[in-house]
Amino acid sequence: MSAKREITGHYGRGSLLERLDAALAEDGADPARPSLEALAPYDQFHTRGLEATAEIADALEVEPGQHLLDIGSGLGGPARYFAQRFGCRVTGIDLTEAFCEVARRLTRLLALEGRVDFVHGDALAMPFVEARYDGAYSMNVSMNIKDKDRLYREVGRVLKPGAWLVFSELLRGAGPEPDYPTPWARSAETSFLSTLEDTQRALKDAGFELTDTRVTREENLAFGARSRAMVERGEKPPHRAVQLVHPEIARAAAANTARGVADGRLIPVELFARRHG
Repeated sequence: MSAKREITGHYGRGSLLERLDAALAEDGADPARPSLEALAPYDQFHTRGLEATAEIADALEVEPGQHLLDIGSGLGGPARYFAQRFGCRVTGIDLTEAFCEVARRLTRLLALEGRVDFVHGDALAMPFVEARYDGAYSMNVSMNIKDKDRLYREVGRVLKPGAWLVFSELLRGAGPEPDYPTPWARSAETSFLSTLEDTQRALKDAGFELTDTRVTREENLAFGARSRAMVERGEKPPHRAVQLVHPEIARAAAANTARGVADGRLIPVELFARRHG
């Protein structure tokens, strides 16, 4: 089986929509009329979920009507958040067709289909014209992409000169590989972690100027501690996307990621850059 098929199989395991509807109903929300707030624990499928999305949005200046690109858009939570918060347009692209189908449905239910759309496709060969987007972001996606040089060049191709780019990712730290499974891979076969130094170099080589690098280890550890305290009190944690997408490995995947961040084998970062004009 090819790495691409293994990756899409990892994320696209059946009955995702049915599981989401059941989770929303259990939370007391109407699956046919969900709100952004009701969806947030499930449709923000990246480290720290909505907290991280809002943190990145706080650092950006996005004008109404601008067109953004979400690389690896998943269930579409960040795209809908950006569109509603800034009044912008967002196009998401994702390799997993099941994610795109659910993302489109949720976007229709929220009446945001006029500003948010999703394309099933490969981030290494995007079906978009050159210099189309005013900004782009990607959250916990590049860990599944081996050819990072090609990824960054392709992102640069579709961005306008001077456009901004944000990558929120987990990078390779010191020591051995993290334990698997993780939310992004069941084994090291489909996990392609890069070091911070290699990531910064690759972005510069692709024509980007790095404007800020934020290591968010402490934020991740604090988020995990708050989440565990909520569970101990009998409450639901604020981020439940891993349980939704990977119910059979969620506990092990979350524990392995938390342990990797705590012992330095995984480094959570937010990288801010601009395409050279």
